[in-house]
Amino acid sequence: MLRRIASYLKGYGGYAVGSPLLVIVETVCQLIIPLLMARIINQGIYGNSMTVVWQSGALMVAVALVAIFTGAMSAKCAANAAQGLGANLRQAEFRKISGFSFADIDRFSSSSLITRMTNDVTNIQNTAMICLRIFIRALTMLVASVVLTLTISPQLALVVLVILPIMAVALLALMKICFPLFEKMQRALDHLNETVQENLIAVRVVKSYVRENREREKFIDANDGFTAAGLRAVMRMVAMQPVMMICMAAATVLVLYFGGNMVLGLELDVGYLQTVLDYIMQILMSIMMVGMAILQYTRAQASMHRVFEVLDAQSAIVDGGGTDLPAPRGRVEFRDVSFRYQTEGAGEDVLRGISLDIQPGEFVAIVGGTGTGKSSLVNLIPRFYDVHRGKVLVDGMDVRDYPLDGLRGRIGMVLQNNVLFSGTIRENLLWGNENATEEELIQAAKDAQAYDFIMSFPDGFDTSLDQGGVNVSGGQKQRLCIARAMVRKPAVLILDDSTSAVDSATEGRIRESFRENLKGTTVIIIAQRISSVQYADKIVVLDEGTVAGVGTHGELMETNKIYREIYDSQQEGGDGNGGT
Repeated sequence: MLRRIASYLKGYGGYAVGSPLLVIVETVCQLIIPLLMARIINQGIYGNSMTVVWQSGALMVAVALVAIFTGAMSAKCAANAAQGLGANLRQAEFRKISGFSFADIDRFSSSSLITRMTNDVTNIQNTAMICLRIFIRALTMLVASVVLTLTISPQLALVVLVILPIMAVALLALMKICFPLFEKMQRALDHLNETVQENLIAVRVVKSYVRENREREKFIDANDGFTAAGLRAVMRMVAMQPVMMICMAAATVLVLYFGGNMVLGLELDVGYLQTVLDYIMQILMSIMMVGMAILQYTRAQASMHRVFEVLDAQSAIVDGGGTDLPAPRGRVEFRDVSFRYQTEGAGEDVLRGISLDIQPGEFVAIVGGTGTGKSSLVNLIPRFYDVHRGKVLVDGMDVRDYPLDGLRGRIGMVLQNNVLFSGTIRENLLWGNENATEEELIQAAKDAQAYDFIMSFPDGFDTSLDQGGVNVSGGQKQRLCIARAMVRKPAVLILDDSTSAVDSATEGRIRESFRENLKGTTVIIIAQRISSVQYADKIVVLDEGTVAGVGTHGELMETNKIYREIYDSQQEGGDGNGGT
């Protein structure tokens, strides 16, 4: 896993190598200082030589300055390497997620993907910083101090060699306990982010139903769950500190006892006893720092697992290898299509045995009750999902054989949930075709019945939209999304209940613009109002995931009971809008 993480240091490898090297120089300088202090005590003070004191003191200052400089430079290198690692990981994750199908996003959930790109990467980034600085420093200090202590007094070094295994066993046991707790902690953070995201997206619904208190309770539950998971992990980490402190205290007492007797017996100079004490403290402190670094790595390991789970995910939608693509005419065929959502606990197929043939340039409407699979059906055309059985063909070619860019480039899609992005109206419309001219933008806006309200703004097409288009009305948002799709001049235009927020007269004008300005475009529209689709060339009636009827309005009124019931209910109750 470490080798794989290291591969994401591309472009920052020099910093990753430079930081440990500078840390080693810094550590060696710090280890030299106690030896110089011993020389001052033994030869300067007890030997009554001020020359030794001045020389050793000056050398100590020089060594300390080198240590300060190399320490600062190593910190700078470690920061660059860690930030670069985080940037590369986030970029790799985002590139992978951008290629996910709807099914892949459903599998991970958007809140979890956000956590994996932010908090999990930050954990890995922080651990990289710790490993490049603290871990390398502590490890170098530990090994060098043990060697120097053995050189000065092998007897006193035995004290450390007895205590080291005890501390190592405690660390290993703690790592084994903490790893699953850190994984649970990250999953609890996923749930917390999901709760916040859902509340913020639906804040208008929450307020309109006066459900703020209920949402606060949900947040408190999620927040308490994350806090409890974090405390379970952190309290195990805290248990390491008393073990380390007891070991340090025991080592200090033993060294002072045995070392004091050796000084009294003239077996060891006072200066060297002081040096040994310094080195033993460095050894024990290094062990504590190594322990903290290892525990941080344990937490990062859980994050690495989650990040690599995304990077290793095989998308349910694989780009087709076809290169000889048919001309974009707009014919759409469904051949015995069945489909189900590949989620945990998924039940029966939501579409079963669908066979349809939509000719180029036809205006086709899809109607049916809520939950009959209308949106699921049209989502198969641009391969947001793949069929479970059967084939979907566009211009005679299976959509699974298309390159995704080639397939979706000939399809204009206005989804059920209208989405606008922060930026200007112009920038949003250019999503349809980034090379569109001013005249094409104006024409698309007029066709979508959006031009008048756009020009009512002081800045016209350069009017800024807030994220999600919250500063325009629902009907305006729908018309802007339709204009964006029309700018593309697609072979197939799909509107998934995309005129529900506009009045019947405006909807009629939009529909008329399709006939006048998109004559060669196949238009597939999902609508709840029969009045919106009764002039369609073909109307498809869905019922419980199957085709219950196909024909014109007049034909279906005579032959299809389901269609007639829908029509009659709307005539009695008005043109109600419903979801798909």
